[in-house]
Amino acid sequence: MFQLPSSIIAKEKKENYGKFVIEGLYPGYGTTLGNALRRVLLSSIKGAAMTSFKIKGVQHEYSVIPNILESVLDIMLNLKSLRVRLHGHEPQILKLKTEGEKTVLAKDFEPNPMVEIMNPDLVIANITDKKGKLELELLIEEGLGYSQAKERKEEKIPIGTIAVDAIFSPVEKVNFIVEDMRVGEKTDFNRLIINIETDGSVSPEQALGQAANILKDHFKLVAEKFIIEEVKEINKEEKGVSKKQKKEPKNISIEELDLSSQTKKALINNGIKSLAGLLRYREETLMNLEGIKEKSLEEIKKVIKGLEYTLK
Repeated sequence: MFQLPSSIIAKEKKENYGKFVIEGLYPGYGTTLGNALRRVLLSSIKGAAMTSFKIKGVQHEYSVIPNILESVLDIMLNLKSLRVRLHGHEPQILKLKTEGEKTVLAKDFEPNPMVEIMNPDLVIANITDKKGKLELELLIEEGLGYSQAKERKEEKIPIGTIAVDAIFSPVEKVNFIVEDMRVGEKTDFNRLIINIETDGSVSPEQALGQAANILKDHFKLVAEKFIIEEVKEINKEEKGVSKKQKKEPKNISIEELDLSSQTKKALINNGIKSLAGLLRYREETLMNLEGIKEKSLEEIKKVIKGLEYTLK
């Protein structure tokens, strides 16, 4: 029987950092799973970012703004560090209008109920004179991974609007470690430790769950394609085979049944080693066995129904 992971736990959680440990992986699967999850986490988790901005009185990124310490390029770099959560899927506008000698922070943007700023204390610019003014507007959009400005220049950009490269990914850092561990008498099984750091717009747990679902959906398409074709072939071969030729329940082991590894283990631990032994039980009796819960019972009923059997 192929060994599935024995446990998956969140080992550590603080602010936007999470440490996750997956134990009992079949030899080699620590690296296989770690690489796949890391690639998806960094490239395929939806996020939001600024894709363009404009400053009143500024025509291009090489302009100079009177009474502002930073150049337009400096302000652009500061704005690219702005991390936001978009409530919805439609592009949103963030506006800021301020004057007087001061340090302009991200929290000085006018409130927009559809946009949540995750780093409100980010410095945008410094106004150096009481006569100084700063008025700017940002376009916030949803996307995946990293997007270059030139990829989004399908339409003409209005004069004064500056398109920027955007980092949509809410996952800032991912690394993983694979360790050997003992499972039974074997010492070469894997323990996978994944460290995830996000910008706060999604939690590390959410990011890991989304990455796993993305991989699952891709693998499901491949599996369904070939499992369906395999079933068709089997059905063709079984046409004309009489019920007398069916394998007897006593000759079908629990290991052969299409049950989850946890359910198989629970049945075997309770002394049930064949389909014949399982069919001797009533539903209420099975529910009293250690390790058999309602979900396991439903799984058992579904599998034996597919074999044209029922519990007592």
